[in-house]
Amino acid sequence: MSHSPGRTKVALITLDGQSLPDAVVQELAQAGVDLSVSECTNRADLAAHAADADVVWLFGGSRVLHDGNLAALDRCWAILRTGSGTDNVPVDEATARGILVANTPAAFSDGVSDHVIGLLFTVVRRLAALDRSMRAGRWEQATAVPLNSVEGRTLGLVGFGHVGQLLVRKLRGFEMRVLAHDPYARPGTLASHGVEPADLGRVFSESDFVSLHCPLTPETHHLVGEAQLRLMKPSAILINTARGPVVNEPALIRALQEGRLAAAGLDVFESEPPAADNPLLKMDNVVVTPHGAGYSVNGVELRWRHSIAALAALAARRWPPSCVNRQVRPRVELSL
Repeated sequence: MSHSPGRTKVALITLDGQSLPDAVVQELAQAGVDLSVSECTNRADLAAHAADADVVWLFGGSRVLHDGNLAALDRCWAILRTGSGTDNVPVDEATARGILVANTPAAFSDGVSDHVIGLLFTVVRRLAALDRSMRAGRWEQATAVPLNSVEGRTLGLVGFGHVGQLLVRKLRGFEMRVLAHDPYARPGTLASHGVEPADLGRVFSESDFVSLHCPLTPETHHLVGEAQLRLMKPSAILINTARGPVVNEPALIRALQEGRLAAAGLDVFESEPPAADNPLLKMDNVVVTPHGAGYSVNGVELRWRHSIAALAALAARRWPPSCVNRQVRPRVELSL
């Protein structure tokens, strides 16, 4: 990678099928970034392309940094994952190596929060079932009686980051009681949004609707399992736009089949795409979408914009807007 003294070397190692806009290159150059681009699929690619990079940039969900491949990045002190979830980055290993891990959740929060609301109302009002009934030639208003109303009900949130906060603001007119569990939320954040802090047990037992907004980590893998699902009201609805493995899928299927849970709205699955014989795809009380919650009309533009902001901060030796391992001791000194 060619670079100039005093500038930050950034290696973009995956583009997720996108084309790199010239304007992005120009803005990064103005911010003091020397950028190189090469699709990396293995450790040899990383060693050849990114060994001397200060910052390694993943535009998307590539898992090339797993399997010990961080060892190929001799100079790296920061990783930027354009996106929200960082399950494709070995965060613990990066932290141990003094590598900061940044992401861009704000680029997706508007689309995801809209999608949650769409799933919520589609499930509650049984819109998908009504649509299928009409397409089959039936005009039967009672085909799908709503499962519940939304106004005045209790919404439970697992995770209260960008999406959860925006979701609460957008739903405010429905005068819902909102509970949230987020052990990493800054003090006062929940109260400032009119949200009541609660442990997981209360979130699942008291909520009419539970929406998941936590990252996938070893701590949150199968966070929602048999025990949590048994706490939920039989009339309750589960919505997952986070990551599939946060939910124990066989346990969810049993809860739905046995009538212990009224319905679910799912944008993510344990295995993606789900197998054709996955029971969730055949249940009338489940609405499914193909991991597309983060898409929006200007979604790609937002991803570039927030990535530029993060990289410009790193080039200026500042903490980026969003960092998932704030406890890290970076190899370089950063200001706030």
